[in-house]
Amino acid sequence: MTRVIHTGDTHLGYQQYHVPERREDFMAAFRQVAEDAVDGDVEAVVHAGDLFHDRRPTLTDVLDTLDVLRTLDDADVPFLAVVGNHEAKRDAQWLDLFASMGLATRLDDEPTVVGDVAFYGLDYVPRSQRDALEYDFAPHEADHAALVTHGQFKPFDYGTWDAEEIIERATVDFAALLLGDEHAAETKQVDDVWLTYCGSTERASADERDDRGYNVVTFEDDVAIARRGLDTREFVYVEVDLAEGEGVDRVRERVGQHDLDGTVVVVHVDGEGDPITPAAVEEFALDRGALVARVTDHREFADESATEVSFADPDDAVRQRVRELGLSEAARDLDETIRASKVADANVADEVESRVRELVDEGHADAFEPAPAEDGVSEADVGDDATDDGAVTTGDDLIDGGDDAAEAADGGPAPADDGDSPDETEQSVAGDGGGGSASESAPEDPEDQSTMEEYL
Repeated sequence: MTRVIHTGDTHLGYQQYHVPERREDFMAAFRQVAEDAVDGDVEAVVHAGDLFHDRRPTLTDVLDTLDVLRTLDDADVPFLAVVGNHEAKRDAQWLDLFASMGLATRLDDEPTVVGDVAFYGLDYVPRSQRDALEYDFAPHEADHAALVTHGQFKPFDYGTWDAEEIIERATVDFAALLLGDEHAAETKQVDDVWLTYCGSTERASADERDDRGYNVVTFEDDVAIARRGLDTREFVYVEVDLAEGEGVDRVRERVGQHDLDGTVVVVHVDGEGDPITPAAVEEFALDRGALVARVTDHREFADESATEVSFADPDDAVRQRVRELGLSEAARDLDETIRASKVADANVADEVESRVRELVDEGHADAFEPAPAEDGVSEADVGDDATDDGAVTTGDDLIDGGDDAAEAADGGPAPADDGDSPDETEQSVAGDGGGGSASESAPEDPEDQSTMEEYL
């Protein structure tokens, strides 16, 4: 019998809501996993990708991670991992640095045997590179085999990468696929193979309401998957449905019914009541000890823009302006990538390049056609506005947009990220595609070659 902890999506270094305490929370959750592994009866910790939130973690994040890995190493608990899309670099990965220090094993197409299980790894692979994969894994002599990989897999509803194809084409019979990328824990079975997501160890989005945790996977006669929770910062969710005549006082009353000390407060307002100012509710929550407060009023008022401007969520105003510009489908997609999604800042340039290449390679020329004008805005006005605002509407301009994103990623203005956007279905990063023969190498990025040296 072999028992391991299956974890992933730790997103170390993510300073959610731009609050330092949230960065510390992500590291604290990872440390809990290591301490549980040391105290529990497990043979290894298996990490399914996105150890870091960004491919350029700070020196503090790297040192804190080394400290956690040394805790495992001192207890003779091996740390086995693959590279996720958030942390992927074009050449050597941070995981390679930890492996060179004897603190981790980067899984690939060769078996790493722990107990009576052979573990294999497949790093995150962008969609455009998956057709070239061969799923050629070296043979093993263990009783069981498991593949650790990162991506959004079918047959899960959000899947874009077919796990059944991997199972059918792989040269090794897997008892389980231990998955990362999806932040909600979920398990399915394909024939006699178990597919399981461990979920994230901290809430990377306010939409992730379920308790955080990890899986304990036992390989014996069959595969058994159990769930263990983690003690993470509390999120307080307040849903307010305002009746006619009710307003901000009623919202504050509902928020005040909760113990807010040290919490992240997420308020959603709906109903027939009066308009509210989100900032007034957020200030109320902060005064009562909340670490962070975010208020969203889902209602629309015809005269709202004429009577009052709220900066509680400036992205809403930007999204409205983007809709009015009549941008092409591709340009709107890149706007989401650069400005509003959870793609790590340093990964934006690679993401933009990957998405443009996918559209071009797949022949989706219509994606570059401007959208019809909305809300009475004439096409001429849209064209003028797009030119004045520097909007991206052509294939060449999209590539230029990627260059601008690269500048932002390398120290320019960073895209807004309040951590509230839901998980994107795919976060393609043109990085190292995967371990061993199950990958396709990407061109070198001279900028990345000195990154390890800079941190060391």
